[in-house]
Amino acid sequence: MRDFVGTSTLVRLALRRDRVLIPLWVVVFMATAAGSAKASIDVFPDVQSRVEAANTTNASPALLSLYGRIFDPTSLGEVSLFKLTNFGALLVGLLAAILVNRHTRGEEETGRLELLSAGVLGRYAALTASLIVASGTVILLGLFSALGLIGAGLPATGSFAFGLTWAAAGLAFAGVSALVVQLTENARTATGMTAVVLGVAYVLRAIGDSSASGSSEWVSWLSPIGWTQQIRPFAGDRFVVALLPIALLAVLVVAAFALLRRRDIGAGLVRPRPGPPVAARSLRSPLALAWRLQRGALYGWSAAFLLLGLIVGNIASNVDGFVTSDSAKELVQKLGGVEGITDAFLATETGLLGLLASAFGIQAALRLRSEETALRAEPLLATGVTRTRWLSSHVLIALLGTTLLALLGGLGSGISSGASLGNMGHQIPRLLAAAAVQLPATWLVTALVILLFGALPRAVTAAWFLYGLFLLVGEFGSVFNLPESVMNLSPYAHTPRLPGGDFSATPLIWLLAITAALTAAGYTTFRRRDIG
Repeated sequence: MRDFVGTSTLVRLALRRDRVLIPLWVVVFMATAAGSAKASIDVFPDVQSRVEAANTTNASPALLSLYGRIFDPTSLGEVSLFKLTNFGALLVGLLAAILVNRHTRGEEETGRLELLSAGVLGRYAALTASLIVASGTVILLGLFSALGLIGAGLPATGSFAFGLTWAAAGLAFAGVSALVVQLTENARTATGMTAVVLGVAYVLRAIGDSSASGSSEWVSWLSPIGWTQQIRPFAGDRFVVALLPIALLAVLVVAAFALLRRRDIGAGLVRPRPGPPVAARSLRSPLALAWRLQRGALYGWSAAFLLLGLIVGNIASNVDGFVTSDSAKELVQKLGGVEGITDAFLATETGLLGLLASAFGIQAALRLRSEETALRAEPLLATGVTRTRWLSSHVLIALLGTTLLALLGGLGSGISSGASLGNMGHQIPRLLAAAAVQLPATWLVTALVILLFGALPRAVTAAWFLYGLFLLVGEFGSVFNLPESVMNLSPYAHTPRLPGGDFSATPLIWLLAITAALTAAGYTTFRRRDIG
């Protein structure tokens, strides 16, 4: 048991470090599930409206690929939450993987784990503590989500099955991350590898669900996300299926402990190749270095946004058949703020793509703090590189990256909706314009990170808290009947609802002015503080 000595201490340390982020994400997931259920209960008031929506969904390969199959068309709970079942499982899996990575490979990369190991700390303590924290988080997340659904008026058994779906996905990918962090010595590479596994799992589930006449349904069973979908909350509640992801977790954890024995602290089983002795000319600038550090993530995000845009545009051509009841049309129009139901759907989904693009902006800007705490920024700034040039290099990548992602989402939506509706030349410019008006709000969120990095570097991760707050207030404020003054706190509440809505440049000018002021304040405070 001496290999586990110090586990409880590391658990307490991890919980203290994540005392804001973990409760925040639990609340975000719970509120998302409960808010969606509460809104959808009114949208599908009778069996006929649910059956029509389910039949439309199950007949559309694009909807099946994105959200999964509806197994019981008469079930209020399943029809209300089918959009969140698999997509939420994907996000919970990512959250669990990030937690394991953060408290294992991340600690080794910064050297903190080696320092702690100089005391009384067992070989398995860090990995065990990270798995306890990640597993406890996803279990609590699933439990509170279930309680939120019960509070929204859904049956208790199905609600707990839904919570188990999310928790089981989190447990499976906590195990995947535990294994992956043994392979590489870089935390970002480990996160990227886990994200690839998550993506492959989601694609396998999508292939199985969208196959014609169910001929390839077995492919879905190759995916942990496909397993959790087969729990079928509100459509049979097959709790026993959760044993599959739990068994996967057990196997992966045993393998991770075995591999941990075969490597040194700070090293990975796959050794990185040594780089060339002299950097290429294209790398001899801060901007080139920032691009090299962030290009892999941007490539992945770009591919995902183009794919999401194509799927959203394809779904738009079927949205009239999906939203049949008057209350459903009223809800979509309320979210979109326009008259046409297809335009309202596209405006809502384009707004969501803009909100997702903000997540890349936060991630890219947070790289500044990672470089600083990893002691890579200080040697760079000791050369002829000024603080402003170094800061600008990462800020430029963050702003241009969010711009690229938003426009790719709009382009994909325009191409697929134009192809479906037969007016591509009309749809592409409209959807590109709809994507472009999201940019001031996404840039403002990035500017908040720059300000926090300059003024309060230790609190820079609070940007994720603000992002979650904007998400809840901006996207679900109307569902929860929040006062308009509260919803206006979100920058996304001020973007024009395009396509189809009224356009006004005034709110965009204000958003740009606030962005410029926040960015300037971030630059000023960064120049006046110490590095580190």
